[in-house]
Amino acid sequence: MIRSFIPMAAAASVLALSPAAAQEAMVPEPKIMVTGEGEASVSPDMALISIAVVREAETAREAMDANNEAMNDVIAALREEGIESRDLQTSGLSIDPRYVYPNDNNGEESPRIVGYQVTNGLTVRIRDLDNAGAILDRVVSLGVNQGGQITFTNDDPSEALNEARKDAVQDAIAKAQTLAEAAGVSLGDILEISEQSNIGQPPRPLPQMMRMEAATASSVPVEAGENEYQVRVNVTFGLNQSAE
Repeated sequence: MIRSFIPMAAAASVLALSPAAAQEAMVPEPKIMVTGEGEASVSPDMALISIAVVREAETAREAMDANNEAMNDVIAALREEGIESRDLQTSGLSIDPRYVYPNDNNGEESPRIVGYQVTNGLTVRIRDLDNAGAILDRVVSLGVNQGGQITFTNDDPSEALNEARKDAVQDAIAKAQTLAEAAGVSLGDILEISEQSNIGQPPRPLPQMMRMEAATASSVPVEAGENEYQVRVNVTFGLNQSAE
């Protein structure tokens, strides 16, 4: 008897609701979701450079020895320039055979190894941007003959990101207010707010560094510019049916 009484009591409570109240309970709360965008610019305080030493010789041992000697000179010079151990990281080491392939002119019957190439890559953080050009000149003089990109970044971009977040929220509020006014309603409370994850600034590569030749008498011209940090937020607002 008890088991049958409980669902009957629940049904009775639902039936006790007025039709208008029951309908209101089933209608979802009106709301609007907008995306706000914010950005902040700040001067970089650090450069990341990718450099490499490439050496070739008849044997892998000879190529490795020549590469080691040049790279040791480069690392020693970087330390003399104030680059700390934490800012030096080997990015790759490869030993590749060099082949001569058969053709109509060389009389070779099959591919033959004629030498070896050793490449040792190094990623360097330069925290003194005023010295970046001079550092590049020096390492090229000491044997660096291949490089990748130079990227300007910030050691701690949190302040710039916080400014971008504030701008993004204000942008979302302004968009929501415009839409609400156009629809003849007013904004209610913020129901939900979230930040999109694609935060950051695009890298700024320095072109024409893939094959570096001997350094000139003057330092490499380096312009750091500014980094732009962008943030997007999704904000959901409740809506009041009558505009204020």
